[in-house]
Amino acid sequence: MKKTFKITTPEGLHARPTALLVTAVTPFECDVQLAYNDKSVNLKSIMGVMALGITPESIITISAEGTDAEKLMQTVTDVIITKGIGEEC
Repeated sequence: MKKTFKITTPEGLHARPTALLVTAVTPFECDVQLAYNDKSVNLKSIMGVMALGITPESIITISAEGTDAEKLMQTVTDVIITKGIGEEC
């Protein structure tokens, strides 16, 4: 299961929005990856996500596999939209 988002925060995916996303996905059992510029990292790793250097207006893809992947994707979508991090493409 995959979804694509456009990052709209003026600072890109910096510490605060990254922490919100990592905190939201950590309780889930499924594997979740964030892909940007042909690189992919575990979305449960704040350092991995920060190392990607995701800038404003960037397009990211989040993919999840596992028993609770659908619920995880809904949670990620809710966090990204309600916290003003980005919008779904």
